[in-house]
Order: sequence, then structure tokens, then C-alpha cells
Amino acid sequence: MYINICLIGLHFSFHKNIFDYRDICCFSFFNQNNIFFLLNIYSDSNQSALKYLKDTEANIWNILVMTGDFNIRDSDWDSNFPFHLVYSDLLIDIVDMFDLYFLNPINPVPTRYSDNCNNSNSVINLMFLRHNFVELNNHSILLELWYLSDHASLVVDIHISEEFVQDEKHIFIKNSKKKIEVYFWICWKLWYFSLMNKEVLEFIVQEFARISDCIWLKFSKLGDFQVCS
Repeated sequence: MYINICLIGLHFSFHKNIFDYRDICCFSFFNQNNIFFLLNIYSDSNQSALKYLKDTEANIWNILVMTGDFNIRDSDWDSNFPFHLVYSDLLIDIVDMFDLYFLNPINPVPTRYSDNCNNSNSVINLMFLRHNFVELNNHSILLELWYLSDHASLVVDIHISEEFVQDEKHIFIKNSKKKIEVYFWICWKLWYFSLMNKEVLEFIVQEFARISDCIWLKFSKLGDFQVCS
């Protein structure tokens, strides 16, 4: 998984302590002082991942999106499949447990494409969203990318509200004469200790770091600023 650097302020994290299962990926991010989770699941033909979820008590909330390859065909989401399977009930129980609902794509097309003419294309990649998040109701299937594998990609836009964090730090005013004074003090102190301690390089480096910090705090100005994420 790759996270764009512009989203670094959301503090994306990968969690293995919540679901310790190889086919379940759990991610989180922060926004507006709240934590949100994203689940990506692969469940094999025996529905091993879904059975694990059903039997696991997880301290997790605020799941925005649960998506993945569930390997379940059902008439509820696949118009070319006229049957209802028992594994569908297992999936729906888990969806209800996480307070999610099934999202119909804006372009209802198959998500898996068979290279065998005897097998029909199917809908087994699904997406479930958190209740009361109407703004997430824009899920689509990128049909043009399925040739890279036998599955099409699922896409949803998550709108992130800007978050402003007030903070303060020491700064120099632009074109300030204090900059020159700082450079003078550091150079003078470094020259002084190098004369006195030519054979003690480590001591000189430590003293240089200490003096730099002291001079920085002495001559810089404490300013307010905002960080936007």
C-alpha cells in the first residue's frame, strides 16, 4: 500500500493487532480528532476470512469502508446469478456487526472476468460503507483496468475535511539583523573552543550543538502558525 505524501498529516497506520489474519488488511487514519478504519478483505471459496471475522471480538469502530474479493455470488448484487447462498447471510451478519451497508456501484458491471467461455463473468468484489455517510455514496468500478488481472478495480472518493492545528515555534523575522548576530556568536564560540581544545573533537561538536541551541533560543522570536491537513 502506498500513501500520497500530501496525506501524511492524516497519520495512516497498518494494524495487525486488531485482525491477525493474513487475508484481512486493516488501516486507520485521523481526521478532525477522530480515528477512522478501512478494511480490505480476501475470503477464499471456503469463506475462511469471514468465519474468522465472525468468531473474533475486535475492539474496532468507525469503519468507513469494507471492501475486497469475497468470492460470493448472490442475486442481491449479481443480476446474472438468480440464487441466494448461505455464505451471503454470513457476510451480511458481519456487515451489520460493523454498522455498514452494501453500496451499489454507479456503473453495475461484473467485477471478475473469466477467461473460460464456459464460465460467466461475475460480481464478487464488493464494497460496504458506514451508515449515515451519504457523501461516500459514489462507488464505481474501473472496467478499463480489468485487463491487468481478472478483477476490475473498485474506487470510492473519501472527502477529507481540512484540519487546522494551532502551534508555535521559534523563528527569525525575514532580513532580521539577529541572523547576523547568531552567525557571529556561533562562529566565535566555535573558534574559541577549537583553539582551546584542538585534540578534543567530540567535545567541540557537543559544545557547538549546545551553544547553537542556546543562541537560537536567545535571538529567535516565538511565532504562531497553523498546520493544515
